Amino acid sequence: MTRVSAFRERLNSSFWFVPVMMCAIAIGLAFLLIAFDTWLGVGSVSDFGLLYTFGPEGARAILSVIASSMITVASLIFSITMLSLQLASSQFGPRVLENFMRDRSNQVVLGTFVATFLYCLVVLRSVRGTGDSGFVPHLTVAFAVLLAGVGVGVLIYFIHHMATSIRIETLLKRLVTDGCVAVDRLFPEKIGHGRPAYEDGTGQRSLPNNFDAGSQKINADASGYVQKVGMKALMRIAAKHDLILRIEFPPGRFVTEGECMFTAYPCDRVTNKVADSLRSELVIGRNRTFDQDVEFSIWRIVELAQRSLSPGINDPTTAIYCIDRLGELFIRMSGRDVPSPIRLDKNGQLRIKTEVENPAELICHAFSAIARYGISDVDVVVRLVDTIEKLSRSLPPAACEAITTLRDQVLIEGEGHASTSFDRNAMQKLLARQKL
Repeated sequence: MTRVSAFRERLNSSFWFVPVMMCAIAIGLAFLLIAFDTWLGVGSVSDFGLLYTFGPEGARAILSVIASSMITVASLIFSITMLSLQLASSQFGPRVLENFMRDRSNQVVLGTFVATFLYCLVVLRSVRGTGDSGFVPHLTVAFAVLLAGVGVGVLIYFIHHMATSIRIETLLKRLVTDGCVAVDRLFPEKIGHGRPAYEDGTGQRSLPNNFDAGSQKINADASGYVQKVGMKALMRIAAKHDLILRIEFPPGRFVTEGECMFTAYPCDRVTNKVADSLRSELVIGRNRTFDQDVEFSIWRIVELAQRSLSPGINDPTTAIYCIDRLGELFIRMSGRDVPSPIRLDKNGQLRIKTEVENPAELICHAFSAIARYGISDVDVVVRLVDTIEKLSRSLPPAACEAITTLRDQVLIEGEGHASTSFDRNAMQKLLARQKL
């Protein structure tokens, strides 16, 4: 099921799946309406004044016009989409391309025009005869005209959608939404902690003393990034075979073929079938995904801020937008408890040990990476300090100490890079406020 879920997500992020499904529906609808027209008869259709009642030549002409127009507009939409992807890759970074690929509106727009084109082709083959003799599926042709009208509305919507989707504000909102999904999955509001008797603060005592010596290593059968870990399925397998598992590569890590993914204890209970079952619950792909990888969600925003601060772009306003959005994401994370690194079954027996993300490390890593490029810009430094202060009021003391240290370092370095008297005065006021 873990691999099925990953495959379904790949289909959702592909640019071909929705158009292909719409084309299949259009072809099936064409055959269905032709059969309905045949059963209904020409006389019944001619009683409806709102329907077009063409002869065979007129029906062929209007279907040909609609088909040629739809495939022309579909080519135009494809060109505009490719141009937008190229612009997004060069301006925002290649990691955000998946957001444009997963945009369901672009998929539906392309599918609408291609599906209408195929619909008209299927209907054209059913028009027979010339003059007044022959067969013309009037209801089916009228529906093609309706699809052409829908296509005009879809084209207008597409132009508006593309103009708004490449704005930095829209892109950042989508990135934060993806990050919130990962935070809610990895830092749920209600979590089941491991029992204190199994932990010593580091989780090391939770494993048997001879765990490494008496365990079986389960190696990866491919190279790539860990995208998904089916934790519930692993719990069922471990409980069924009375195993203790240690996950060596959490989501987001790169694993090479033949490298150890799981360590299972005891080794005498790990058969080839069990090893294959465990291996199937860890999905490896070519790229990182945001579903179970909150660090990747954060780093896409950080990369956008770093690009905006590069000498070639020099856009500190975008970096400030990124800092604001990161603050929004980190505040959502700071209100959650950190899950336990161990997982127990319903009987309280240890089954799985894994790594958990440390919010303080994620915050310090992200903000220090931005400060590395924007330390000479006072506006960026001020926004970094203000955001860190806001976070320090909602984080626990241990995490607060780490980000406070980062704040002090940013202040000291920022003061040293202030080039004008106005910037130096602003930094001195900021330092004085911190001392108060």
